[in-house]
Amino acid sequence: MASEINIEKKLKHLDFIQLVITRMNVNSFLIKGWSVTLIAALFAFAAKESDKNFIVITYISTFAFWMLDGYYLSQERQYRSLYDKVRNLKEDEIDFDMNAKAFNRGRNSWFKSLFAEIFLYFYGALMIIILAVLIAVKR
Repeated sequence: MASEINIEKKLKHLDFIQLVITRMNVNSFLIKGWSVTLIAALFAFAAKESDKNFIVITYISTFAFWMLDGYYLSQERQYRSLYDKVRNLKEDEIDFDMNAKAFNRGRNSWFKSLFAEIFLYFYGALMIIILAVLIAVKR
């Protein structure tokens, strides 16, 4: 009976961690959607107002979204590491600790997360598109 309770504790703790991982993943997805939406809106304002400053603002906003998205990926990676740690714990060692800061190093750090391959493709492509529009507007 006691081992069943301990196994339930472990599964519940893993569920809690998985919920945080899912929330970070959803936040990252929403950030990407908002960045594309904002860029499209700023391009529309730039075309309507014939003002190149809107295009420059897109660079700033894209950079800000990239930084925020890197933060969410870093948090997700840290909680994945916490998940792995808890998964390997014995059932009687479960303490429901949700602090993942101990895993904020190496690949899980914010700086390393900024340069994840997916971000280089996604935000790099956005930066190239913004540059192309800026060049096209200057002509």
